[in-house]
Amino acid sequence: MMGRGNQSSHVFDQEKVTFNLARLKKGGETFEIVVDPDAAIAMKEAGMGDAKDVVKAEKVFSDAKKGLLASTEHLKAVFGADDFETVAKVILADGEIQLTTEHRDKVRSAKRRKLIALIHRNAIDPKTGNPHPETRIELAFDESKVHVDEFRTIEKQLPDVVRKLQEVLPLRFEQARLNVKVPALFAAKMHGEITRMATIVKEAWLDDGHWQATLELPAGLKNDLIELLESRTHGGATIEEERKK
Repeated sequence: MMGRGNQSSHVFDQEKVTFNLARLKKGGETFEIVVDPDAAIAMKEAGMGDAKDVVKAEKVFSDAKKGLLASTEHLKAVFGADDFETVAKVILADGEIQLTTEHRDKVRSAKRRKLIALIHRNAIDPKTGNPHPETRIELAFDESKVHVDEFRTIEKQLPDVVRKLQEVLPLRFEQARLNVKVPALFAAKMHGEITRMATIVKEAWLDDGHWQATLELPAGLKNDLIELLESRTHGGATIEEERKK
């Protein structure tokens, strides 16, 4: 059970700790938990995970910076419960991750580098048939004012980034098309993971519970998706690439 409102917690040294928070405003109140930023981002991207693996302390605050705990009464009124796991799951799922400026810039910079490398490896200049140098792609990021989202996976934001870059840089991605069948035991969980990497062109749930689909994705991500399918299904997935006619 949580503490009462306006109780001060000295779990964190305010002079030394910079807070990365998950914050939810609900029922006229603010609820905050202090999180490990990288674990919180990974949980947001995956859409699943254990709240206890993400938080720095199992406490819900009304104002973490001041060390003020949310009251039991407010927790019960808003969440219908006052146990940490129940409340934290809702905050992480429905709230916003509040990163420090330093950490946000660090995450965006790392994702930007990965996007540039991915585009360099897998896209070509349609005029020459050759890949653009990474330095030219980086300049195009600045010219087109590409926004890198710290909370979306590289795969999910790649199409939007490419569309923005194409305003200033001619780009063409080779696309791969895969026909897959995932065993019933893994189908529901894999469905979510696959949609974060590929576009589902068509799909069907078979009578035996298997999931069958035709997927389209940048050719450079093909091997990553195949490895993911084989790993998650312990080699049980059927994967066939459609060849260009």
